[in-house]
Amino acid sequence: MAFDIDMIKKMYAQMAERVDRAREVVGHPLTLSEKILYNHLWDGIPTKAFNRGKDYVDFAPDRIACQDATAQMALLQFMQAGKDKVAVPTTVHCDHLIQAKQGAKQDLKHANEVSNEVFDFLGSVSNKFGIGFWAPGAGIIHQVVLENYAFPGGMMIGTDSHTVNAGGLGMVAIGVGGADAVDVMAGMAWELKFPKLIGVRLTGKLSGWTAPKDVILKVAEILTAKGGTGAIVEYFGPGAISMSCTGKGTICNMGAEIGATTSTFGYDDSMERYLRATDREDIADAANKVREHLTADTDVYENPEKYFDQIIDINLSELGPLLNGPFTPDLSTTVGKAMTKKAADNDWPMKVEWGLIGSCTNSSYEDLSRASSIAQQALDKGLKLKSELGINPGSELVRYTTERDGILNVFEKLDATIFTNACGPCIGQWARYSDPKNAPKNSIVHSFNRNFAKRADGNPNTHAFVASPEITLAIALAGRLDFNPMTDSLINDNGEEVRFEEPTGWELPPKGFEVKENGFVAPMADGSGIKITVSPTSERLQLLTPFEPITDSEMQGMKLLIKAFGKCTTDHISMAGPWLRFRGHLDNISNNCLIGAVNAFGKKTNFVKNQLDGEFGGVPDTARAYKAAGVKTIVVGDHNYGEGSSREHAAMEPRHLGVAAVIVKSFARIHETNLKKQGMLGLTFATEADYDLIQEDDTFNFVDIADFAPNKQLTLEAVHADGSREVIKLNHTYNDAQIEWFREGSALNLIKKQNA
Repeated sequence: MAFDIDMIKKMYAQMAERVDRAREVVGHPLTLSEKILYNHLWDGIPTKAFNRGKDYVDFAPDRIACQDATAQMALLQFMQAGKDKVAVPTTVHCDHLIQAKQGAKQDLKHANEVSNEVFDFLGSVSNKFGIGFWAPGAGIIHQVVLENYAFPGGMMIGTDSHTVNAGGLGMVAIGVGGADAVDVMAGMAWELKFPKLIGVRLTGKLSGWTAPKDVILKVAEILTAKGGTGAIVEYFGPGAISMSCTGKGTICNMGAEIGATTSTFGYDDSMERYLRATDREDIADAANKVREHLTADTDVYENPEKYFDQIIDINLSELGPLLNGPFTPDLSTTVGKAMTKKAADNDWPMKVEWGLIGSCTNSSYEDLSRASSIAQQALDKGLKLKSELGINPGSELVRYTTERDGILNVFEKLDATIFTNACGPCIGQWARYSDPKNAPKNSIVHSFNRNFAKRADGNPNTHAFVASPEITLAIALAGRLDFNPMTDSLINDNGEEVRFEEPTGWELPPKGFEVKENGFVAPMADGSGIKITVSPTSERLQLLTPFEPITDSEMQGMKLLIKAFGKCTTDHISMAGPWLRFRGHLDNISNNCLIGAVNAFGKKTNFVKNQLDGEFGGVPDTARAYKAAGVKTIVVGDHNYGEGSSREHAAMEPRHLGVAAVIVKSFARIHETNLKKQGMLGLTFATEADYDLIQEDDTFNFVDIADFAPNKQLTLEAVHADGSREVIKLNHTYNDAQIEWFREGSALNLIKKQNA
């Protein structure tokens, strides 16, 4: 039986009335996304139509999911909220703190030794507050959620940007910062600007070497890394219906790479098959009773131009395999000769050193079975790997079943390394080099979602390319970036020229899923007697001290901490990899604050000017010097600032180090919200060219901060070293409630005040 089935049935029971009412107030047929959003309004029955991209709306999500790296800070905040138990079903998944190095058994053992303090803390807090706990090795959060918690028509938030993976089962699932999750855990509404809607019409059918991964790689090429910002992407059409549920999950998962709020598909037979295969017949039966409400109204998909803000058409029959990268997930290249030319023109290393398959994006039974069909062909045809190969199964359910069915053994015969059921290289937990910063230039291919510089292995010279599992394995066998398995041959051990046949696989295991120990630990019914202790000398965990409100007087005489040049993702602001060990200790992890951002003055990383003494130093050290002197600072950035992970540390660290305002050309959605939640100003230049006015020795005054109000620009006075002044107008998206977060010092401070 499914988890939380009573909650799910209750949600379905109210759906018909709320969808019908929403259709009346909106005045036209509804998309699936609108049905789910209007069915989850905090105030219940819809009474008004909301303006897409403009109106802030309060929602009531059904559940919350947290991964271990972000759960630490989320739960540390929740402990301050004054609640005895979480208000909605919540889970914690230990998948980020397991480093890939030797293989599953050794790596898991090592993780349990070095991170036992954190795992014990997460387990104890989960037990105390009624949270489901998935132990290390149980699997990657998004695969485990798809197998156990996702359900058609539901709304979920999660403290990881790839929470959107659950759209593969017809959810509106959204990545958020931990402070957002704390609101909902504490029984409060969750606020979101009502999203715009992008429709992707899929015609034709996938075949041969083309996989669901290629759909989202194509969408990323079309929309770019920020083209989905503020929108839900809804996939529909005969091509969508013909695709597997886990294939849909892959597409939704990488929607985070185009900045989309989330992505989703309408409920169909593939979702029903997946629910039944994962022992959730009760959800399938309940969903079938409200099936018409779990997809868009008929006219929406027949005349989508009338109902979506943008339409993209993709014919799956004409789509070919793609490689996206390096250094950005939206740089798309057709497999084969196009890569030969592009790699030569850009001096990308043609030799591929590693192929990596898995992560939350492509680690399903179907993914591994299709890749194994290529591996088996290699064995049969006398081919050996020209690149090293690593496999990360998505969950213990997938790992156990693929081992039982001989799939993992095929990879092992090829001399692949089977890593733990965890994120591993996908989020920088890969012990590939002893000295990553000085490692050589090289190329890797993986089926993961992100490929920012230093993302996988800490090496800024690693050129990472994103592909389907099938293409990843074929390229690993060839060892060349421009290998095209549809047209190119390889020479086997006997000197014979051989070609691959098309990959084959199973949507679901023919003998069903099986697992012995899935790694789930249910919480105690009453955890009130559990005491949570954190050592004051711990390097890994630190109890939080509430942020003090930033006063109007502190917004005068501010200094520039850094003017970031070009792409500045959450990986640049708060790196992962070895820094993951400090995710529960705000002061220690703040030592990585903005050390990856390129300073516009000098074009170096982690090298900025301290205006107090004229010396240059690292960003965190300089920030601490300003903080000690009682001087608030600002950060200036370019477009799509904060792209990437939901990592709220990227907001908490600057706040902790005395940054009061972040001023950029544009924000990634989650990061902008995280800044607001932590009681900071997240602002955009009214005139983008004013970014160029900011000089290294500037002093800043927010001359009208006392009049901070919704829909009213703020005025920044930049005083240059020669005494000249610039007046810069700044836009913001704060509403009254969010301004109150700023005035109180943080959203959490307001929650505590309201619960006092």
